[in-house]
Amino acid sequence: MPDRFSEELLLTNRTGGRLYREYAQHLPIIDFHCHLLPREIRENRVFSDLGEIWLGRDHYKWRAMRAFGIDEKYITGDADYHGKYLAFAKILPELIGNPLYIWCALELKRYFDIDEPLSAANAEDIYRRTRDAIAREGITPRWCMERSNVEIVCTTDDPIDPLEHHLAFREDGSARPRVLPAFRPDKSLYCEKAHFPGYVGELAEAAGLPIAGFADLIAALERRLQFFKTFGTAVSDHGIEEFVWREAAPEEVDGIFKKARSGARPTGEEIAKYRSAFLAALGGLYHRHGFVMQLHIGTYQDANRRGVREVGAARGFDCADDSTSVKSVGGLLNRLNEAGTLPKTLLYPLDPGKMETFAVLAGGFCGGGERGLVQLGAPWWFNDQTYGIRRQFEAAGSLYPPALSVGMITDSRSFFSYPRHELYRRVLCDWLGSLVERGEYFSGEGALKAIIENMCHGNAKAYFGFGGR
Repeated sequence: MPDRFSEELLLTNRTGGRLYREYAQHLPIIDFHCHLLPREIRENRVFSDLGEIWLGRDHYKWRAMRAFGIDEKYITGDADYHGKYLAFAKILPELIGNPLYIWCALELKRYFDIDEPLSAANAEDIYRRTRDAIAREGITPRWCMERSNVEIVCTTDDPIDPLEHHLAFREDGSARPRVLPAFRPDKSLYCEKAHFPGYVGELAEAAGLPIAGFADLIAALERRLQFFKTFGTAVSDHGIEEFVWREAAPEEVDGIFKKARSGARPTGEEIAKYRSAFLAALGGLYHRHGFVMQLHIGTYQDANRRGVREVGAARGFDCADDSTSVKSVGGLLNRLNEAGTLPKTLLYPLDPGKMETFAVLAGGFCGGGERGLVQLGAPWWFNDQTYGIRRQFEAAGSLYPPALSVGMITDSRSFFSYPRHELYRRVLCDWLGSLVERGEYFSGEGALKAIIENMCHGNAKAYFGFGGR
């Protein structure tokens, strides 16, 4: 039984192992969706210890620790990072089959060259060794990115953000990786939420335009989109908690907007009509300005309300939901397609049971001379592990050409999350190798090389238009 990390991880056939080492392993990373903070990238502060790196904002680890009954003090509470690290190290050997086990192993190996399994028995020794390495190497956010061969990273930014850190990145044109903003207008999508009236005022100020009606709202967002575009980005994103497609006349949508702006709560039917009109309008803007539309579908935010009240939102209390139907997303795509304004679109269903049906939907809206115009995004959040990645290749891949995929994302708040791209590449090459060895693919080495290089790097660069600075 092995007692060390193996470089043969997930490479179960000879062909797959060779493909990974020759074509995938050393490709640069394009991370076009994450939740890293631009301020932290710019400040580039040396981390204090492994506890800060692992447990500062990682809800995956927080959820696991709660499942094992660890006191919240050692999760999001006031214990120091050393104590939090020790609490997590104690449960790591029991996380068999959980992606955290192999993610942590990869991070220890890639950033510290530690290949032994972490446990309570050696936790103090590994803590000391990693702390010394952090100080000796000066391990910072940019160090992590450079070590992982990250070429481009896109942060997630609100339309009202002044993007001052991105302005600094742009001025320092030689810095690697290239850091770009991504346009995420979620606060103006959820008209029923308490923040909406005040946020509209902030958006009006940021855009320098008065917002009296729905058309004004869209005009203000377009102005901010144009500002984002000056940074060389073509990435937008929407987090969709629940979406039901509903047609509505422009004057009705305007009335719903004004009702919400006044502080009154719209009805469920009004919310559906507003969201439909909003997403259709934004899709049109993305088409006009050459942006890719990303739709993250099926989140169930703050499911554990008591947990949110006690320790806050985005602390590991969110879940997946199946309330957004394929038909509703199809209604949005159809409206945009009928208008001739369907942008490049990535669909990210969080409900794993809908992976295949969304693949079929994406295929139904391709065409117009564009490769992969509408396609499945990477398996994300609760699906971004070995099983979820392989499932997408094997199940959805039989319904939509995997070779068109723009590849993996981190969707992470951690600067140590880049080994997730390595995991994706290993699973990809193992899957391709198995097809070859079973006789299901025989188009030759050149075709395999191109597929791997495109899925891991080239497709994303072309799809998002990431050229020079």
